[in-house]
Amino acid sequence: MNKLFTQLVEKRHLDDSFLHPKYENLIDPYKLPDMDKAVNRIKQALVSQERILIYGDYDVDGVTASTLMENALKLAGANPDHLEIMLPDRFVDGYGMSPRLVNHAKTDKINLVITVDCGSRNHEIIDALRAAKVDTIVTDHHECGDTLPNAVAIINPKRPDYAGPVTLKDLAGVGVAFKVAQALVGQGLIPAGQEKWLLDLVLLGTICDSMQLTGENRILTYFGLKVLEKTRRPGLQELIRTAKTTHLNSEAVGFQLGPRLNAAGRLETAEFALNLLRTDSAATAASLAAKLEELNTKRRTEQRAATAEIAARDLDPATPVIIEPGDWNEGIIGIVAGRLVENYHKPAFVLTTTEDGTLKGSGRSFGDFSLAAALDYAKDAIIGGGGHAGAAGVRIAPENLEAFRTKITEYYHSLHLVDQDRYLKIAPDLTITSLTDFTLDFLDDLSLLEPFGPGNLEPAFQVTNTDIALIRRMGAEGQHLRLDIKDTSGKILKLVAFSAPESWLTLDEYTPHDFLIRPCVNEWNGVRSAEARLLDIL
Repeated sequence: MNKLFTQLVEKRHLDDSFLHPKYENLIDPYKLPDMDKAVNRIKQALVSQERILIYGDYDVDGVTASTLMENALKLAGANPDHLEIMLPDRFVDGYGMSPRLVNHAKTDKINLVITVDCGSRNHEIIDALRAAKVDTIVTDHHECGDTLPNAVAIINPKRPDYAGPVTLKDLAGVGVAFKVAQALVGQGLIPAGQEKWLLDLVLLGTICDSMQLTGENRILTYFGLKVLEKTRRPGLQELIRTAKTTHLNSEAVGFQLGPRLNAAGRLETAEFALNLLRTDSAATAASLAAKLEELNTKRRTEQRAATAEIAARDLDPATPVIIEPGDWNEGIIGIVAGRLVENYHKPAFVLTTTEDGTLKGSGRSFGDFSLAAALDYAKDAIIGGGGHAGAAGVRIAPENLEAFRTKITEYYHSLHLVDQDRYLKIAPDLTITSLTDFTLDFLDDLSLLEPFGPGNLEPAFQVTNTDIALIRRMGAEGQHLRLDIKDTSGKILKLVAFSAPESWLTLDEYTPHDFLIRPCVNEWNGVRSAEARLLDIL
């Protein structure tokens, strides 16, 4: 094992169970609450040939969870003609179970609704289904309210009464759905081992929902990456081809495959992404992958335009929280808010005007400023809203926009926060002076830690005592940077920074600098070489 990799493993206190996870170490699915009730109700539905509707969500987690649950029920013997999936429309229904579901269930004579990635707070909808003699099983991973809805079963590790393994609280919605599949295997309804082919979906949903990649998720995503490399799904095969993905890893999932799947629900309908995952037809897969490529291109264009429009405004540098309204597609405002956080190192709300004239907003934050707590403080200035510390949604009457600004600013100042930028900085795992260990063998060892994400960040290194051997602009507009550095032994490492800050592009090569880097493999014309992404110049 490479010496530098050994140091990294020791620094992160990683053991063999992390480096080489074992599938059999997955936690018993019956540690989740109500799993026995859910499995018994599913058994009854299968025996009686009942009509089952799976209700999901419009993001990657919801779409993958919906597909996984359908696959699992089919493996368990469900009649495909008795199964259907319904997704909410971001622009009509918003998040969660829609009132449209009740009428749909009545019209289609549905006997059982199984939610994925939603349902824990939808008391009224579940009561209405119950009144229509439709049972509901909730599978979810979102925070619950003070009371639980009156469903047959509520499988959610965030339940207030949950007392099982803490690591299950980190499951994505698709992860919870997979635990149901595991339970069906345990009952002999699904042939043992067949459920493993569902793990490509678990990988996609877990990474794209930014879940912790430790504990149970470490095992699920480790094997999920292996399954994705051999995926049997024509839709994923075509998506990988269309995205020109050459190496399947967490970066490919998070920045190439995930955004394309998400673009459908952001701009039009998540049905495009859902149907891509479900199809058995190569021709249909090609058509749908092309559609997602088109939507993702449009999404990027609109996102960049909105971000540039806000950047061109006279933003007050003293304002602690950016709150900007505009006429934008509501499907992109969350991404734009995230970009503002990256660019300005401030929490941000981006709002757009809806058809009824109200302002619908999406917020992103970091550090010690909780959006959920801020919205609670500003509750008198908003129509409604909520979410998590780092991401939240809000709806505001236009005439209350300034009152909302005032309340959010008041709340921020009341916290007396100090040095919040530290939460956005990448901390190096190790500081090194020699470049000799940055080899292809080291990068092969490093791949043992994949997939990377929260709780298992891609390693970063601070390089000191090197000289600059080459500075070169790249790209059609000279916006990218190639920087070669050389250590005292003469070893050279190529660094690359895309869309580099102007200060980097005009770097003084005679002034000593430290560099924060992430090593990676460069593949060109079939030749592999070790290089690194330049993260910061210190």
